[in-house]
Amino acid sequence: MKITRLTPVYSHSCIENRVRELGEQISALYGEEPLVAVCVLKGAVVFFSDLIRHITDTNLTLDFVRLSSYADGMESGTLNFVRDLEADIRDKHVLIVEDVVDSGKSMAFLLDTLRRRGPRSLRLAALVDKKERRVADVHVDFAGFELNQGFIVGYGLDCAERFRALPDICVAECSTD
Repeated sequence: MKITRLTPVYSHSCIENRVRELGEQISALYGEEPLVAVCVLKGAVVFFSDLIRHITDTNLTLDFVRLSSYADGMESGTLNFVRDLEADIRDKHVLIVEDVVDSGKSMAFLLDTLRRRGPRSLRLAALVDKKERRVADVHVDFAGFELNQGFIVGYGLDCAERFRALPDICVAECSTD
């Protein structure tokens, strides 16, 4: 797959403003309650880094997970942890921070797995809530943006590990040449 054109859909300044607003909402919800913020690697790392700087008045700890899907092509297969949490989340507030919730399969797996570990609360923040291919029943509690369709890159989002460092989120037009 070759990307032939990138069209910005969310500018860096728009993203900055929205991430600040999300941080304020999260801070208002949790106050000084202990919170474990969990970054889903690799795509969410840019969003996560910016978001946690805007979460104030919170007893915040950080952790990371990385999931892998073993399948052919674009369809998800069996999900596994490449990197699991280090923190014990029993009786703690947990906020998962993801880049894009698309089909919802990965997040359904992660939410179900973490729910069985007994957190006090479990919520999901996603930079982009993209529902065009949603097949799993996943609710995004804190959505940066909602997007109906399009393959997006930039601000941590990639295509074969490329374009993560773009400051904007762009729709990528692709060809199979």
